[in-house]
Amino acid sequence: MERSFTKEVQNLQLGDGETFHGEGILAITKALLQAGVSYVGGYQGAPVSHLMDVLGDAHEILDDLGVHFETCANEAAAAAMLGASINYPLRGAAVWKSVVGTNVASDALSNLGSAGVKGGAVIVLGEDYGEGASIIQERSHAFAMKSQLWLFDPRPHLPTVVDLVEKAFDLSEASNTPVMIEFRIRACHMHGRFVARDNRRPEFSRHQVLEEPDFDYSRICLPPATYAQEKQKIEQRYPAAIQFITEHKLNEYHEGSRSDVG
Repeated sequence: MERSFTKEVQNLQLGDGETFHGEGILAITKALLQAGVSYVGGYQGAPVSHLMDVLGDAHEILDDLGVHFETCANEAAAAAMLGASINYPLRGAAVWKSVVGTNVASDALSNLGSAGVKGGAVIVLGEDYGEGASIIQERSHAFAMKSQLWLFDPRPHLPTVVDLVEKAFDLSEASNTPVMIEFRIRACHMHGRFVARDNRRPEFSRHQVLEEPDFDYSRICLPPATYAQEKQKIEQRYPAAIQFITEHKLNEYHEGSRSDVG
């Protein structure tokens, strides 16, 4: 079901120090803009369907920043858009629904994971799992493990959600690896607040184009390049990711009644 966010999208223009009040979907969109995303593509699917509606209603804000937004024919097309970040320092995001959408996008994700990325590439997943789910009970992290992509699973807390969306781009660039960030049903639709920051204009966009495009044949996913890419995954990208995650303390630990799980 489509929904209009014409009024709510004005919150996407909040600046540094102002307090954002709203739904999780809007907070995720605001985080993308604060991170300086250059392009976003996606395919509808609960619980992130409304993210596409928000982006559509925010077209004037996106146009002003030079952000390209595209509603894709399917999840594979959305994932293929992230190929722009393989050779160029463009921050891109793709949006779709959980494990069923990731299954459709699997081939494109395999190629992204093998070639690696220069610009931050982030996949925003609506993880339709658990109470209130509308599909079979499977999770997306198996796809992340298969293609050796990093996966964030933020708790339903808007300041944490916004921070991790921005950190996902930083981690992707630091490790030259696409990052998946999954939002469960509650995280997508809860309401809350966080202190906003200014939106960042993309370093490269429709308003600021690349003057000297570069193409690296070693990033084509065909032998013999794929052998070197697999080696880079283990020897370079994985250690870089561990270092970034450790230095920025991305994993949270909370005391509870049981110490054997968590």
